Amino acid sequence: MGPAARLAALLALLALRAGDRAGAAARGDTFSALTSVARALAPERRLLGLLRRYLRGEEARLRDLTRFYDKVLSLHEDSATPVSNPLLAFTLIKRLQSDWRNVVHSLEASENIRALKDGYEKEEQDLPAFEDLEGAARALMRLQDVYMLNVKGLARGVFQRVTGSAVTDLYSPRRLFSLTADDCFQVGKVAYDMGDYYHAIPWLEEAVSLFRGSYGEWKTEDEGSLEDALDHLAFAYFQAGNVSCALSLSREFLLYSPDNKRMARNVLKYEKLLAESPNQVVAEAVIQRPNVPHLQTRDTYEGLCQTLGSQPTHYQIPSLYCSYETNSSPFLLLQPVRKEVIHLEPYVVLYHDFVSDSEAQKIRGLAEPWLQRSVVASGEKQLPVEYRISKSAWLKDTVDPMLVTLDHRIAALTGLDVQPPYAEYLQVVNYGIGGHYEPHFDHATLSSVEAGGATAFIYANFSVPVVKNAALFWWNLHRSGEGDSDTLHAGCPVLVGDKWVANKWIHEYGQEFRRPCSSSPED
Repeated sequence: MGPAARLAALLALLALRAGDRAGAAARGDTFSALTSVARALAPERRLLGLLRRYLRGEEARLRDLTRFYDKVLSLHEDSATPVSNPLLAFTLIKRLQSDWRNVVHSLEASENIRALKDGYEKEEQDLPAFEDLEGAARALMRLQDVYMLNVKGLARGVFQRVTGSAVTDLYSPRRLFSLTADDCFQVGKVAYDMGDYYHAIPWLEEAVSLFRGSYGEWKTEDEGSLEDALDHLAFAYFQAGNVSCALSLSREFLLYSPDNKRMARNVLKYEKLLAESPNQVVAEAVIQRPNVPHLQTRDTYEGLCQTLGSQPTHYQIPSLYCSYETNSSPFLLLQPVRKEVIHLEPYVVLYHDFVSDSEAQKIRGLAEPWLQRSVVASGEKQLPVEYRISKSAWLKDTVDPMLVTLDHRIAALTGLDVQPPYAEYLQVVNYGIGGHYEPHFDHATLSSVEAGGATAFIYANFSVPVVKNAALFWWNLHRSGEGDSDTLHAGCPVLVGDKWVANKWIHEYGQEFRRPCSSSPED
């Protein structure tokens, strides 16, 4: 529904941590809501239990194999043992004909691994899909771009913005969580498979660096290797125009896998290209960040997300003020709302503590079972898109009496009719890894997160930071019914934290006597 169909947008902000509710994670779109990611912990706990039982079974089997080894070794170490002893001769023949065969072909090992595999297959339907791995990798790239994060820092678990020689810590986690070489390889490979060498190269470079440092240490869980990372990075550099780097990395690859004919052909190809164009020997790839065609205001948007910029303080503009608001409503007389005027044109107001902690938890609990991937209108269809990463649910006021109370509070504060068909039901949204909503007109989001997640008003050139349990209010339309272009806004990516919001859209229709037209053509 476009801006001309709405009169106002009211945003109730829910500051909630990741939940502990159990339940199977929905397959696919796990990355698009933090609550779905949190649910994915449950099947992993069950897999840990399966792995623990497997390890105990294998430990018992290895203890038995060690006993057999020690027994046979002791016989070989006793050089005085006469083979002529018929008992020893019999046991030697038995060991070689029977015991060794039973050890090598023991069913215990296959039974142990079969139990582990069977347990995994039962859990597999509740595990994230490959699309979730891709989505999570793209989310890291999004955070890398919007907040200008250093890839080497991210790999160490540090959130740092690097501009030239200046390094700024954006967030200091209580516990550092570093990425492995294979983690970095997977992120780089997602970018590589999309033909996005701007992002692929720094992630693959970090993967190569980490694989080099641990070369020879095989890890069961890794999918990639140093050779894989070198292979992808070499071709990424070639595609980016840096033939010299591609050649160097390809030669390094052949040191580890000298029989690889494809890479040998690549080396000859790169050597020929450099011989024909010697100036490319010292050429450095200048890789442009992929353009976002639907986002013409990207630089402004990202600048506001990074700096919470261009918002004057109250003492600089006296017309920006704080007050207790009743809107002449008896409903608010005993408990006025704390109002903070954020901006005048467009008129944007923040109402602090608009919902209580218990109300926020209640709304989240009611919505969580119904969350589905957020969509946007595309012609007559509603489709999930990369520029909106979240899950949402709609709550009717008949679901719980608390929602009725919340509607009364919104009506008292705005003076508008908030009942359908004059308004929409409450929409609750949970944002995923790097969750965001790029510039648009119809609504915005805020919540209590540890870093990121601000609401940026693009054309008005200001941004509003995250405030727990507050409500952000503005008019989408002028009194004439024309859309207010200054309300173009975006939900900045969540850097760290679990972002929950609730939106209330109030339609223009039915509010004619509550917010009448003005005699001024500018209104």
